[in-house]
Amino acid sequence: MAKLKLTGKELRKIGYPEGPVISVAITVMEQHYKHHSSADALALLSNILQDPAAFSSDEQLSKIAEKLIVPVSEEIALLPAPMHYAVYGSEFIEDGAIRQMDYAMRLPVTAAGALMPDAHQGYGLPIGGVLAVRGAVIPYGVGVDIGCRMCLSILDIPSAELEKKAAVFKRELIDGTVFGAGGAWKTMLEDEVLEDPAFSEIGLLRHLHAKAVAQLSTSGSGNHFVEWGLVDVTDLPGVSPGRYLGLLSHSGSRGLGAQIAGYYTKLAQEICSLPREVQHLAWLDLSSEEGQEYWTAMNLAGDYASACHHQIHKRLIKAVGGSLLARVENHHNFAWKEIHNGEELIVHRKGATPAGSGVLGVIPGSMTAPGFIVRGRGEPGSLDSASHGAGRQMSRSKATQSFTASGLAKLLSEHKVKLIGGGLDEAPGAYKDINAVMNAQDSLVDVVGKFYPKIVRMADGSGPRED
Repeated sequence: MAKLKLTGKELRKIGYPEGPVISVAITVMEQHYKHHSSADALALLSNILQDPAAFSSDEQLSKIAEKLIVPVSEEIALLPAPMHYAVYGSEFIEDGAIRQMDYAMRLPVTAAGALMPDAHQGYGLPIGGVLAVRGAVIPYGVGVDIGCRMCLSILDIPSAELEKKAAVFKRELIDGTVFGAGGAWKTMLEDEVLEDPAFSEIGLLRHLHAKAVAQLSTSGSGNHFVEWGLVDVTDLPGVSPGRYLGLLSHSGSRGLGAQIAGYYTKLAQEICSLPREVQHLAWLDLSSEEGQEYWTAMNLAGDYASACHHQIHKRLIKAVGGSLLARVENHHNFAWKEIHNGEELIVHRKGATPAGSGVLGVIPGSMTAPGFIVRGRGEPGSLDSASHGAGRQMSRSKATQSFTASGLAKLLSEHKVKLIGGGLDEAPGAYKDINAVMNAQDSLVDVVGKFYPKIVRMADGSGPRED
């Protein structure tokens, strides 16, 4: 007899509300009622929906029932004033980002915070915001693109080869990458991240496994990129000072991360009743089942994002006949358990780079401005953090209206940069001056190298992102 298989569409059709209850119901039914027919399973689920209290004592079905019994919760009060936090580069941070950070610093779970010089307004926590809280995790404090990260590979190929064989590097970059929402790689790849037990233990992840398989080694839209460039190293372990050929990528956990973010943000908002201004900052208690589930899913998404980068780099490096000399990489949309002032805190970096003492990272500029290889200085005021890039100074719509294709082409030509894909919303002028941003955080990081983009690949018709 075939095992039971249910879909969210079937549950919504019989009246189940959009939200976590659908995943829970499917998981319970497929695990404990797997020999029921689809009709019998849906009939039972309909009965639970009509009278969830009648099933509250059932060992298995109570898990569904409790999601349908909506408790009456009082709105959680914010602190009367924001806690103090450090702001770096305040002279070029918009008021909207400051207001959002002020609200975040009024959450009763907040312990500390900081705002990086590339900060700009986002949803909930501003992009460039660092927020440390006690005993909780805020899905939207991590962001939609969980594990969005940088990965720089420094190769043994002479740097002059990039210009001599530009056509070859461009061709392999096009053939070896896939960009855009819903983009999938041409063939199925093997990677240990796809065998993570969380994919079978958590209902939501089980239903996202196929998407994760299809999108492994692909990149998103917006400001995500893969690019060949030149690397000037001044002080990097294992690499002699000099100029090298490098491969730099920026992207995250694709559809897997977006689905996790949406699901657990909605769940947090159902559990944690907050004033309208801070609804996106709803949290999950880390001691709760929901909090532990999100923490597991978030870490899986981070590992998946890392695997995507490594697969892309492995493929492209092999295609051009190179070998890896060194690699520098880091998340900048994630949450970590860290000790600050002798206390374990959950540190959310939403568009911020970890910069603990001695920690290496990459801070990109734009398609015509250099990126920086940095070593963290472990500055307590920034919660061991730095910016994640130059930061936008112009919205995507305003950038599209402000720049022209001919103007962008001229600028790229002046900097000897070849662009594949991309759009006016990613024009360099839409970003802050990366040198000004780096000057504003010279107390947070030391520069140990620079990356100069030369052949840049982005999605065609870039769409909005939050990272």
